[in-house]
Amino acid sequence: MKTGTLISLAAYFILMLAIGLYAWRKSTEDSEGYLLGGRNLSPSVTALSAGASDMSGWLLLGLPGALYAAGLVEAWIGIGLFVGALVNWIVVAPRLREQTEARGNALTIPEFLANRFPDKAIALRVVSAVVIVVFFAVYTASGMVAGGKLFETGLSAAVSGWGDPYIAGLWITAGVVLAYTMVGGFLAVSLTDFVQGIIMLVALVLMPLVVMFGPGGASGASIAAVPQEGFLSLTHGLTLVGFLSAVTWGLGYFGQPHIIVRFMAIRSVKDVPAARNIGMGWMGVCLLGAIGVGLAGRAYVERNNMVLEDPETIFIVLADLLFHPLITGFLLAALLAAVMSTISSQLLVASSSLTEDFYRLFLRKQASEREAVNIGRLSVLLVALAAIAIAYDRDSQVLGLVSNAWAGFGAAFGPLIVLSLTWDRMTGAGALAGLVTGAAVVMAWIALGWSASFMGGPGVYEIIPGFVAAWLAIWGVSLVTGKRRVA
Repeated sequence: MKTGTLISLAAYFILMLAIGLYAWRKSTEDSEGYLLGGRNLSPSVTALSAGASDMSGWLLLGLPGALYAAGLVEAWIGIGLFVGALVNWIVVAPRLREQTEARGNALTIPEFLANRFPDKAIALRVVSAVVIVVFFAVYTASGMVAGGKLFETGLSAAVSGWGDPYIAGLWITAGVVLAYTMVGGFLAVSLTDFVQGIIMLVALVLMPLVVMFGPGGASGASIAAVPQEGFLSLTHGLTLVGFLSAVTWGLGYFGQPHIIVRFMAIRSVKDVPAARNIGMGWMGVCLLGAIGVGLAGRAYVERNNMVLEDPETIFIVLADLLFHPLITGFLLAALLAAVMSTISSQLLVASSSLTEDFYRLFLRKQASEREAVNIGRLSVLLVALAAIAIAYDRDSQVLGLVSNAWAGFGAAFGPLIVLSLTWDRMTGAGALAGLVTGAAVVMAWIALGWSASFMGGPGVYEIIPGFVAAWLAIWGVSLVTGKRRVA
């Protein structure tokens, strides 16, 4: 491991910990401060925090790896995500900011649902909290896997005396995230996300340009020379099922607690349009950069007769080969930023559900604010340990773990959130039916293997049946129970 790389990474870690200490002094005295930063985030921090917590390690590992292996056809995932994020900012963001404060100043999504449907308050809080904790354990594990792969592939020399570099990477990644998340809470997570979002943006602009126009790249011409049929085609080998499975990733945005919680914390509804414009601009550039890394990386490997065993490590390999050690450290810090920004957000949302929707609901209704904050910190640790246990399987694919958790949240909470904010006739029974149906269909679909192969053909992404089933369950049950209640 070169000294310059270690210096860059050390500076990055120190910066994240310093932000955590700043946030600890600024806003961790009560639950609203620890869990929502006092509802006082600026548009820029809200936008980049939402984006960085969304993109995670799949932006620099999973998506470039998919483009590297299959070509431009895999870009449909990014297109679907971009459209879904835009609709999320327009439909969900302003309404959720307004209604969560108006309905009892709800600090968590389960608490908002309970306040919105008081006749099913306890059931909604418990079931939604269980779904959040279970799926976030899997989702957070994907980030841990990405951190382990980074240390195993690009930083093994730095942890050579620590045993298995993959396992060491898991614990180092988790340790730094836990330090600033447990200490600084939501404000620390949001501020570190803002900084990490800037680092990711710079890295994803820099990397494909250097790969294409630097030594061994031969400008962009070598991309067209990749010996794979349809490599630069958006439609080569694309079936209707494959197209739908890719673009429907965008449906997941409406139900991702770690993303939509940013909407609850923005300073005011008036700030939402500015945050939306900043966030969508950031996302567009980052997605194009990730696509560029995958395509240009494949061309570079082919042109220079290299062998790459794991396509998801293309970003790490190129960072080590093409850049000065100080820049390499910065690029690897960008990957850590993508991983850690998402892990910290997910841990905090999961801990908030454990604290507000279990501990304060059933165990200690009169718990003081200081006690609640400390329980939140303990919950962060417990969820992190569960995620590390899952991530010990080094063969886990980052994109696969993300896709499962993304679908679970999207189907369970997506229709529930959209309809609860926009449809006055929705009932508590309908909300509960949609929540349970969406989660159950996704888990059953995965267990039956239908996401890999369905009726002898290609697999169908589990968010499609889960989202449709949840929407229909909410609509049908609400109509039935609504009529009964009026009568």
